[in-house]
Amino acid sequence: MIEVKSIDKPDERRDFPMGHLEVCNLSGLTFGVATFEPGWRWSVSVKPIAGTDLCEVHHNGFVAEGRLRIRMNDGTEAEVGPGEVFVCPPGHDAWVVGDQPAIVYDFAGGAADYAKARSG
Repeated sequence: MIEVKSIDKPDERRDFPMGHLEVCNLSGLTFGVATFEPGWRWSVSVKPIAGTDLCEVHHNGFVAEGRLRIRMNDGTEAEVGPGEVFVCPPGHDAWVVGDQPAIVYDFAGGAADYAKARSG
């Protein structure tokens, strides 16, 4: 079976301070398009929603616009920008670098849980 969805008509939108995530659910793939505004930082905007000290979602991402800085729990850092593909394991913080919004496509399926309140 072939499934096709448009990111212009997502199944769900999750808003959080200084950004939002649009989610398309397909068989075997939860695809997310995240928009992070200048000044966005995971530990400020999403941490209160996730209820964890660091982002515990695995990301396979592609940066369409803007720049993000990512810091792992061991202190290692990387910066990603337009046209770059990245893999980021759980246990990180991230923030927008510069004065442009960052638009990131996430293919890892982490969009299923990203910026959702933990239950229990």
